[in-house]
Amino acid sequence: MLELLFLLLPVAAGYGWVMGRNSARQAQQRHSSILAKHYYRGLNFLLSDEPDKAVDTLIKMIDLDSDTVETHIAMGKFFRHRGELDRAIRVHQNLVSKEQISALQRESALYELGRDYILAGFLERAENAFLQLLNSQKHFLNAQVQLFNIYQTTKEWKRAIELAEQMIGAGGDSDELCNRVAHFYCEQACIEIKDNNLIEAEANLKKAVVADEKAVRPWLLLGEIAMQQQKYSDAIDCLSEIPSRDVSWLSEAIPLIEECAERLNDDVKLNKVLDEYWQQCATAYLAKVKLMAKDGEAENAAQVLLEQLKKHPTMKGFKTLMGLYIDLQDHEQSTNSLVLLKELVEEQIEQRPKYKCHSCGFAGSKIHWLCPSCKKWGVVKPIKGLDGE
Repeated sequence: MLELLFLLLPVAAGYGWVMGRNSARQAQQRHSSILAKHYYRGLNFLLSDEPDKAVDTLIKMIDLDSDTVETHIAMGKFFRHRGELDRAIRVHQNLVSKEQISALQRESALYELGRDYILAGFLERAENAFLQLLNSQKHFLNAQVQLFNIYQTTKEWKRAIELAEQMIGAGGDSDELCNRVAHFYCEQACIEIKDNNLIEAEANLKKAVVADEKAVRPWLLLGEIAMQQQKYSDAIDCLSEIPSRDVSWLSEAIPLIEECAERLNDDVKLNKVLDEYWQQCATAYLAKVKLMAKDGEAENAAQVLLEQLKKHPTMKGFKTLMGLYIDLQDHEQSTNSLVLLKELVEEQIEQRPKYKCHSCGFAGSKIHWLCPSCKKWGVVKPIKGLDGE
């Protein structure tokens, strides 16, 4: 009898293994069946325009199977796309709070939650979410971009500068980042200029020059600060740096240099700039013509301007040429006609935009260092051509 029991032991063990396997398979099937049931129920609620019930069903699913995380993230993004931010936040918050999902899945959910918060206007919560992702290998670049956007919206330039300097210190010294941090320093300097803290403003502008050697804006602001302090010679030196960085901004520097030269009653430095760049834009060659007319060479000035307009016609040039002809004209009727025509051209110039974004095409009459449309730095520049420079 004892021998029989020993013989039956392997049989019992095998039977137990088979039954256990079948039991596990049945449990898995039941689990899958429940999961499928919740999934289709949630989909049905969604199609029936009952999103709240769909969210409740999705949240139950995450307790059943962590493999559905990507589905939840996609569903949250779907709610966000539809403008149902409260439901998107609820789905993504539920994912972030779960312990059974992987760290990478939690980071993905946290990133989407941060985007939900931004659209909902909860910028402080969004900032906290993206700060947690700065150590993420997958999301840290996108998190940095989102943080920059938040700091730009809230005008927290010091925090934006700190983040940018950390990125540069970590080896992220790209041209775009250097351009951005230079503008951050300039924005902070503008605040200090309004508060009359000119020493601190100058310090930030010098940091902007170091951050981006191609930057035009800090030199323009340094020139304006020097003019405010009546240091006109220093102002001209700062403004003269602009065309070597980006000649398209020469049109902004020339009027200020002209004003400084007039204050000093000395055109030497102005002439030096014009000798090198006067054919680069309408504002520059008009300044050259004005100097010639000032020296009593009105006829030569008109001829030089006419030749320049044949090469690069602009409305500004035509207006100035008509002014010169008015000064030279003896016949009263012809003079009156030219005056009327000059006034019409002036009115047309005033109605035209002066600046245009090279990225999205936004146009306006004021300088926007940060494009209001595409939210990029340094892409809005003076318009070239007949209506501009």
